[in-house]
Amino acid sequence: MDIFNRVPSPIVFDHLAHVPEPTGINDPLFARVRGLIDKGKTWIKLSGAYQDTKVGPPTYADSSAVARAYAKAAPERMVWGSDWPHPSEQQVKPDDARLFDLLADWAPDETARHRILVQNPEALYGFPKTA
Repeated sequence: MDIFNRVPSPIVFDHLAHVPEPTGINDPLFARVRGLIDKGKTWIKLSGAYQDTKVGPPTYADSSAVARAYAKAAPERMVWGSDWPHPSEQQVKPDDARLFDLLADWAPDETARHRILVQNPEALYGFPKTA
């Protein structure tokens, strides 16, 4: 973790930072990542709910708890991603529509979702601002 504190550029953790399940938000890694987020240069990609889940589809309830906790704590540091074409999944690919629908659970507030889907990617990736 010390090296992340020294990196001068923004840091983006994808796949919910791979917080181990089933410990999820109680895992020490979650607290460490939250600490980096709170310093203002770390972003989380709300993606890959299927990657570390022990529960599985359609709710990915364990991974969803991690995503909800991130989105509630720092919606201004979250971006969403589909992780398409799901290269880690060799047998059965997850349903992208269901994965997108999870965002409504993770960030129930429409303003927060707009921020995650539009404003935050503009800020992080330097996209032109939308009208």
